Amino acid sequence: MNNSFTIGGQIVDLVHSRIFSGVIVVEDGKISKIKEKAIGNAPYILPGFVDAHVHIESSMLVPSEFARLATCHGTVATVSDPHEIANVLGVKGVNYMISNGKKVPFKFFFGAPSCVPATAFETTGGTLDAKLVEKMLASPDIHYLSEMMNYPGVINGDPEIMAKIAAAKKYGKPIDGHAPMVTGEALQKYVGAGISTDHECFRQEGALEKISLGMKILIREGSAARNFEALIPLMASHPDKLMFCSDDKHPNELVKGHIDELVCRAIDLGYNVLDVLKAASLNAIQHYKLNVGLLQPGDDADFIVVDDLRHPIARQTYIKGEKVAENGVSNIKYEETDTPNYFERPYLYAQDIFVPDEGKKIKVIDCLDGQVITKCFTAEPKVVNGGIVSDVERDILKIVVVNRYQPYTPAVAFIKGFGLKRGALASSVAHDSHNLVAVGATDSDILHAINLLIEHTGGVTAYCSTEMMAVPLPVAGLMSNEDGYQVAAAYENVNALAKRLGSTLYAPFMTLAFMSLLVIPELKLSDQGLFDVKKFGFTSIYEDENTEMPAV
Repeated sequence: MNNSFTIGGQIVDLVHSRIFSGVIVVEDGKISKIKEKAIGNAPYILPGFVDAHVHIESSMLVPSEFARLATCHGTVATVSDPHEIANVLGVKGVNYMISNGKKVPFKFFFGAPSCVPATAFETTGGTLDAKLVEKMLASPDIHYLSEMMNYPGVINGDPEIMAKIAAAKKYGKPIDGHAPMVTGEALQKYVGAGISTDHECFRQEGALEKISLGMKILIREGSAARNFEALIPLMASHPDKLMFCSDDKHPNELVKGHIDELVCRAIDLGYNVLDVLKAASLNAIQHYKLNVGLLQPGDDADFIVVDDLRHPIARQTYIKGEKVAENGVSNIKYEETDTPNYFERPYLYAQDIFVPDEGKKIKVIDCLDGQVITKCFTAEPKVVNGGIVSDVERDILKIVVVNRYQPYTPAVAFIKGFGLKRGALASSVAHDSHNLVAVGATDSDILHAINLLIEHTGGVTAYCSTEMMAVPLPVAGLMSNEDGYQVAAAYENVNALAKRLGSTLYAPFMTLAFMSLLVIPELKLSDQGLFDVKKFGFTSIYEDENTEMPAV
């Protein structure tokens, strides 16, 4: 490996906020010298990009394959929360991510998942209590306490939650936040506990309140939640408080772009180039104390080469002096990997998802395109042979969550927003416990999609009477062990089928995966039942006298 060389260009020094012409001397993967020197018509050299918050599992790729795709876009490091695999496999899953990530020249900075399970109202395959979390935080392979989703626990001083926070403070490691729509005195208590970031802001007002309390705001643009447009104006007033992240990025989108897309969009909008580049690298590196180079003598040689600073698409990406990607092609080799999993689900039958009509209106989850939050309303059900079924005409479809760890009866509810005219979609990627989730136009379609999923012991499936597709995900039912580009192509195909079935959502499978996430308002479905996030408790699918929802 040739990681000793000299490279010249227009050097973008984000630490000192300047750009100058010069030569960088790299010896054994580190920058030994930087010499200012006039060089005409040379490319720009700038620090590599950092995804400040991402669940690698949501790319459906193991870390080594994620790295192959991400480096092509100038990403050299990620602040990675292995929360998803921890919910399936516990500590074993986190260790798998760390071990697999070390196989390739990429900088993964994994955290200790803080909320496994995220709530007591769902069934998971793994549990991380305060003692296990503290043990993890003591390891040099764990760099922070991952997003603290149990904001009620923080606000109310839950002893188990506070013990996890205390452990992070003990080892001097940052604590990530997750506080959607938390405000006022409750937010003050949350931030006062020592939580320093948030990536769940949907509007500037909420972000500014958090900034005023000392938090850093992560501008998120993933496959489901897309908050760039709402939050990017903060770049003009609070650039030092911002970072860029994807949170959840499906493989077909990762092929097309990563943090570089946010950088280009922000620059195109006229924001200061250096401020934007700092949000894409320096701010995260400094906040999380990451061992990632910033083009300073003694730093690791982690940088990218671009032709146009106003459109910084990586021509070359270097990590520790190794050229890991060039002209959109990865130099990282495919690595074989194990396929640990936890999947104990027998096939489903029609009676398992039958919903009896009780002569009442039903509560309906109203999903929003490009958001992980939902709204809710009540509606008259469509009834056939004494059972409530999907109403394609009104886009009120049956949604099912199936416990994949134990053979319990599925939970069933109704949802609007998917737009399916026929067929069904199913996935074993279902935040946060990763049970099986499906939505469909008929009970028969739903059963076929789920059973196809069970046949593959995890994945994403789309089914209709004339066509079916599946992307198997044998690693914890979350990730493939195949070539990342092949997985991306397969996912592109199944996603296209979902659109042909009528879905109008930008990312139907990503949106489906968040419909079981109980820590995001308002109405969600776990394997144990319909969940009212505002009241933080289960609720009936049928309207009752205490229902406070608009009627449709």
